[in-house]
Amino acid sequence: MKALLGVPMLAVALTVLSASNASAGYLGAARFRCCNSCCCDNGCYAECKQQCCTVMKTCKKVVYEKQNYTCYKTVYDTVCEDKTVDCVKYVNETQYRDCEYTVCKPVYETHEKECTYTTCKPVYETKTRDICYTVCKPVWETKTREICYTVCKPVWETKTRDICYTVCKPVWETKTREICYTVCKPVYETKTKEICYTVCKPVWETKTRTECTTVCKPVHYTKEVDVCCGRWETQVTEIPGKTYTKCVREPGKWVYDPCTCCCCYQPGCCKTITCQCPPVKCCKKVWVAETKKQTINCVKYVQETQTREVPYKVCHMVQEQKTKTCTYQVCRMVQENKTRVETYKCCHMVPETVKKTCTYKVCHMVPETVKKTCEYKVCHMVQENKTRVETYKVCHMVPETVKKTCEYKVCHMVQENKTRVETYKCCHMVPETIKKTCTYQVCKMVQETHVKKVPYTVCRMVEEKCVKKVPYTVCKPVHYTKTVKVSKCVPRQVAYTVTRCCPKVVCEQVPVKVCCPVPCCPQPSCGCGG
Repeated sequence: MKALLGVPMLAVALTVLSASNASAGYLGAARFRCCNSCCCDNGCYAECKQQCCTVMKTCKKVVYEKQNYTCYKTVYDTVCEDKTVDCVKYVNETQYRDCEYTVCKPVYETHEKECTYTTCKPVYETKTRDICYTVCKPVWETKTREICYTVCKPVWETKTRDICYTVCKPVWETKTREICYTVCKPVYETKTKEICYTVCKPVWETKTRTECTTVCKPVHYTKEVDVCCGRWETQVTEIPGKTYTKCVREPGKWVYDPCTCCCCYQPGCCKTITCQCPPVKCCKKVWVAETKKQTINCVKYVQETQTREVPYKVCHMVQEQKTKTCTYQVCRMVQENKTRVETYKCCHMVPETVKKTCTYKVCHMVPETVKKTCEYKVCHMVQENKTRVETYKVCHMVPETVKKTCEYKVCHMVQENKTRVETYKCCHMVPETIKKTCTYQVCKMVQETHVKKVPYTVCRMVEEKCVKKVPYTVCKPVHYTKTVKVSKCVPRQVAYTVTRCCPKVVCEQVPVKVCCPVPCCPQPSCGCGG
């Protein structure tokens, strides 16, 4: 910045020095004292010629260099440490005390009282009546008869027969045959053909078209707008305190305990009440908005349409026919016959007759007549009158149709004549009248008075003193230690790099053009050079 300010100051100084009669400008590089007065005495200053030359001037320039340096900042790390803390916990312990109480114990006594009641006693009488009924009495006679029947008796006979059967026996034979097959062999031929194709060649043509362009011109005007401004005001707000619940025990009282014969302190009941913390005053800044009128300069842009001629190029694609020669291969398959010899086996089945002998049994049934004698009894029923005394039950048979499924075997009997002697009984039923006497009982109810003793129980309560163990709970403190994690902030230095611009003065040579008048009289050089 100092170097830039030095250039205007240098120009002002040169202007002041150039206006002086004593010396020329440009830091005294051109001076008029060395010129002869004979040239200037004539009053023709314009006749004096100017001689210009370039002089190198040393200037100081401030250059800013970027320089990196290291800074350190403090960073806090959270470290957890183990810390041993003494704690107390309360353990409930149950203890017992003796408490006397009175119990009413029931004592039961048994007494008797007389009760008179009437019962009906049955009196049984035995009576007899005669019942006549008829019974058939069997009379058995023994008789004999002959029965003839035929039995088949098996007679076994051993015979032998020959069985002929045919078995096929394989006979293998090796043969050879020729198999003709065809193989396709590829034959390649090279051919040439000409291919015509079309190529599009671009032809460019320059044309002109008229374009309409819209230009926005600025138009300046002023208008009044509402500017939102305001101020900050401090507002105090009272926030009600938090509400919380806590458990409060009411005052206790002393109660006389008849079991221990002393007064015991009975704590009051616990109840939950709601409490509120004191209110908190909170100060906050509130922005109070205000509106003011302000005149501002505005610019609006008005669109204006302009026309211009724009050249452009048009490309026409002109088709051009070209020809190229392509070489290609043609493959055709030529059939070729080949022969191979193959050996195979043939199997002929030759029939062969085998003879074996089998032994079997033949059974002939020969009829044989057997005679046997059977005894049988014949029963003749002869009627006989008897009398007996019996107790009987009368059963009324109600007809009921029952259906059941039975499995049975059907046997087809083949007639066979046999004769046997068999004894059988023939039963003839002879009617006989029997008389029996039945005894039965008749029941009459006769009233009778009885006296019985009824036991009953009387209960009376007898007081009895008992002692029982009453448990009560005592809170006992137990001390123990536990390890907890405690957070701790540990500071550490962290290095970071910061870039800053450092000013540096640099000397450089600047070319300056200096002009001095040429003397009219030949005088020594004025120091302008040359």
